[in-house]
Amino acid sequence: MRALGVDVGTTAVKAVLLDEEARIVAEAAHPHDLKSPRPGWAEEDPADWWRGTRAVLEALAAQAGLDAVAAVAVSGMVPALVLLDEAGAVLRPSIQQNDVRHGDEIAWYRARFPEDELFRRTGATWNPQVIPPKLLWLQRHEPETFARIRRIAGSYEYVTWLLGGRGPEYLEANWALESGLWSVRERRWLVEYLEPLGLDAGVLRPVRTPVERVGTAAGADLPLPPGTPLAAGSADHIAAALAAGLLEEGEAVLKFGGAGDFLYVTPGFAPLPELFIDHHDVPGRYVINGCMATSGSLVKWFRDRFAPGRAYADLDAEAARVPAGSEGLVLLPYFLGEKTPIHDPQARGTVIGLTLHHGPAHVYRAILEGVAFAFRHHVEVLRAHGHAIERFYVMDGGARSPLWRKITASVLGRPVHRLTAGEAGSAFGTAFLAGVVGGAWDFARIKEAVRVAGTTEPDPEWSRVYEERYGVYRETYRRLRDLYPKLGGQHA
Repeated sequence: MRALGVDVGTTAVKAVLLDEEARIVAEAAHPHDLKSPRPGWAEEDPADWWRGTRAVLEALAAQAGLDAVAAVAVSGMVPALVLLDEAGAVLRPSIQQNDVRHGDEIAWYRARFPEDELFRRTGATWNPQVIPPKLLWLQRHEPETFARIRRIAGSYEYVTWLLGGRGPEYLEANWALESGLWSVRERRWLVEYLEPLGLDAGVLRPVRTPVERVGTAAGADLPLPPGTPLAAGSADHIAAALAAGLLEEGEAVLKFGGAGDFLYVTPGFAPLPELFIDHHDVPGRYVINGCMATSGSLVKWFRDRFAPGRAYADLDAEAARVPAGSEGLVLLPYFLGEKTPIHDPQARGTVIGLTLHHGPAHVYRAILEGVAFAFRHHVEVLRAHGHAIERFYVMDGGARSPLWRKITASVLGRPVHRLTAGEAGSAFGTAFLAGVVGGAWDFARIKEAVRVAGTTEPDPEWSRVYEERYGVYRETYRRLRDLYPKLGGQHA
């Protein structure tokens, strides 16, 4: 009995096939692009996700066969906004969770619906991630598209719908929770937030939890046998928490994907205003989490724009020859505004300290250090609310970099542990979830399936440098915060 997980990521669709012992027997990836056609915009083409899904399924079928799969689960970015018309056709590119074009619309909602009331009901604030301001932006700027909306889906719900032969129609619990439209305690859609738009609440579908079966695979042109059970799926960062074996308090995961995620398990619904909160894939638990709009995507941006064709390992090797602190450079990684913990769509990517001495390797290293500083900011927020962190894990593509791991350990002043499922990340967690839904194992098995592949210790000398640089990092944003809106172009 096998289990299959597909992850719709920011820069690629990835898939993992697990055997009956929850070991990886095959994996595949198919790249796609995050598009930013205007400042602050973050969009993707759902057709790319479907092409990628078909490609990775074909690859897994060729590697190991897909004739004995207990269940399939899909994870993805959340809450991506996919708009469908009456016939189920996609109306426009998805508006991604890290899109920040709608600052004026956030202010409009904040002025009319008290933020403390929204937080009490949903655990969310009026920030760039929630859905109502994005819909208001569409109504104002793309009225013809807005008028044709008949259904809203997320990234993984859309792919699951296609795997099921254009069914089932649902929204997964974490899309609902992060949308700002779902009351956790009342367990209902907050239609009052849609009423000012004149949008029918019927565009929102029933909410399903990750462990629910929602349908079966259909379509003779798929390499999956018809009738293979489909799970409701998972938010990608929550699948990553599962892949890390995070079941109890005291441990945190730093996820170096296209975006940067910070994950911490809590036994109850206790949201923090600076961070997000989601349902764990394990029923009854929650995950306090942060999401930085850029992490690996910032590294990819630098490589593609300034070092095309270069291998990341070569860029790392050059940056490793630059001293800790990048010889006076400090970088704020707010290249798509920033989500947590500052919730500032007007923030900008910033480099301070440049001189004629500096070169590309200095800037590249400053990027790695800036993302590590952003993770430390999340750690300090969590600790300020009384949560202790005893152990740090790192995972996803960026965790492959020994240099980035050492920088991160030194910024935190604590060892970081790389996980065996770290590169597979969300896809591994999603496949494991599929195995639970298909009856192949229970959640307790995750502790046997995930092990530490290696530990990176902090460098004491680097830590001394980073302690001072981190203060500069925080002070830079405080001083420039009121200047960023004057730069213009963010909502063009």
